[in-house]
Formats: sequence, structure tokens, C-alpha cells
Amino acid sequence: MTTILSVLIIDQVIKVWIKTHMYWHESIRVTDWCYIYFTENNGMAFGMEIIGKLFLTTFRIAAVVAIAYYLYRFIRHGLKTGFIVCVSLILTGALGNIIDSVFYGVLFSESTHAQIATFLPKGGGYAPLLYGKVVDMFYFPIIDTTWPTWMPFVGGEHFIFFSPIFNFADAAISCGIIAMLLFYSRYLNESYQLIKKK
Repeated sequence: MTTILSVLIIDQVIKVWIKTHMYWHESIRVTDWCYIYFTENNGMAFGMEIIGKLFLTTFRIAAVVAIAYYLYRFIRHGLKTGFIVCVSLILTGALGNIIDSVFYGVLFSESTHAQIATFLPKGGGYAPLLYGKVVDMFYFPIIDTTWPTWMPFVGGEHFIFFSPIFNFADAAISCGIIAMLLFYSRYLNESYQLIKKK
């Protein structure tokens, strides 16, 4: 529970601060390879957009409910604490982005190049319930270069290694999945058996 509350609070505090203090696509340089870059997206983690907004939001809610149910079962069956933390990170990351999708359109005015969003604007939010955009801000262009001209197909083209812009919730999901695969892969089978016994 501590993991879930901590990650959720940190995620939402960062997003609300960015949303109410920065213009859309405003960038703050921290280092040459680290920027705070405010953008928003309608899609999944790291800005991917593959299906309709309403379907995506509904799918996210259903997925979080399912993950929460199985997390409860994993805890009851005494699976290892580290594995529980990994599942909690995945759950909380998904929940953090759901909050944006469900409520931010109603709670905030639109962010633009010329306007910083306000909380609970008089004229109402920028979108109906379930149609909000997910706030992203972390940008790490670790390598920003141009492919050598002698390389076939990509020669002379601009190349950025790790160009996605993401948020704290995305990072929680990624860390949870990576840690689970690296350190708790044998528990995946045990958790799968619990799911089968539904």
C-alpha cells in the first residue's frame, strides 16, 4: 500500500505542477541529455497512439481493476515481497495515467504555446470526462547525432537515442516490468497458477 500511495502522489504532484507552471512544449534544460519537456498525449505509455481514446481509457480502467484483483490474491497467497512491489509499481503507473485520462480534461483548461493551464477554470475544462490527455515531461536524448553518410538507408539522417517523452507513471510501469523479469521470473509461473485457479 505504501508503494502504491507514494508512487501515485509523486506522479500526480509532478503532473499538476508541470500542467500549471509550463506552456505546452516548453522545455527546461537540466543537462545536454536531460530535459523537462512538457507535452501531452492521447495514447499509451511513451506517447504511443494506436486506438480510439474512449476505448483506450475504458481498457486502462479494466486492466487496472484486473491487476488490483490479482495483486490482492498474490498478497493473500504470500508471494515474495519484491514481486508484490513490482506488481504494485505496474498497477500504480497504470492508475496514474488513468487519472489524467479520466479527470484532467474536466479539471484543467487547455495548455497551449501561449497559455498555461489553470485548475478548475470558470469556463470548464478542455475535454469531457474520460477524454483527458496524459501529461508527459521527462526527455532523455542521451545520443543526439547524425548517421554517417556511408550507412545504407539511414545515412545523413538525424538520430536520437531514446526520444520518447514519458512521465513518472510510465517509469513505474517500466521499472516494475523490468525488475519482475530480471529478479522474479520464477514467480511469474507461480502467479500464473494462481490466476488459473480463479
